[in-house]
Parts: sequence; C-alpha cells; structure tokens
Amino acid sequence: MLLVFLFVEHITRFGTVIEVYIKIKLTYMLNANMPTAKTKKVLIVEDEGDMCLILNIILNSDNIELDHVKNLAAAEAYLQKEQPSLVLLDNKLPDGFGIDFIPSLKKNYPSVKVAMISGFDGAAEDIALNNGADTYIKKPFTRQQLSSSVQALLS
Repeated sequence: MLLVFLFVEHITRFGTVIEVYIKIKLTYMLNANMPTAKTKKVLIVEDEGDMCLILNIILNSDNIELDHVKNLAAAEAYLQKEQPSLVLLDNKLPDGFGIDFIPSLKKNYPSVKVAMISGFDGAAEDIALNNGADTYIKKPFTRQQLSSSVQALLS
C-alpha cells in the first residue's frame, strides 16, 4: 500500500512519463525480492499446543501453507475437503494412534505424503514405515532435521 501511495504522489508532483516508468520498474524490482506466495499445503495432526507451535515456527519460513487439526477424526474430515501435499502426523492422539491411521490415509489419498512424528522407540518407526509413512521424524528433532525432511517430501 505504501508503494502505491508513494507512486501516486510521485505522479501528481512531477507527472512525466520517464518518472512513472522508473517508479513502476522500482516497484516491480522490490516486489520481485519479496517472498513468493505459499505454494505447498501441509496438514499438521497434533494435539499438543506446544508442539504445534514449534512446527509452525520452524515451517513458517519454508513457503508452506500450514493447517492444523487436533485428532484423527478432524484429519479425516479435513482430507475429504482439502488435498494437502503432506501430512505431519503425531502418533499418540486423543482418538487413536497415527500409526494406525496411515494405511487408510495412503489408500484413500495416495498422492499425499506422510511424515510420522513420534517419540516412540524404533519399533514404532518400523511399523510406521511399513504402514506407508514416507518418513519418520523422531522426537526430539532439530530445526534442520524437520525442515530438510519436509522439503525433501515436498520436492
């Protein structure tokens, strides 16, 4: 809005075609360096507010549109309306285990990638991957581990 206001003010003060062209070119160059629109949609299925906040903070800078639900029933309802590129799925949820939700998710939405996020042991990782998860992110994780896993699944 500020650029547009300055542009209009500049035209009314000087009014020459060259100055208008320069201002349009400058506005275009400034906008070209701004972040682009978020292009990939990611659904976070997580019931813990703190963990959801951490995921939002880490992934917000990655040109990702984030949506959030707190249980498996809400995830299923969301998936019937929206088609995210990726589901970040917690394992222990109020209405069941994410690990048990993976097979139906992959059967009904085969193009959706699934990243299981859990603090459970290695056996849970094996089961999640066998059930169709595309990757398993073990808690605690670093910012780099999460970002690189998500970017790899989205590319």
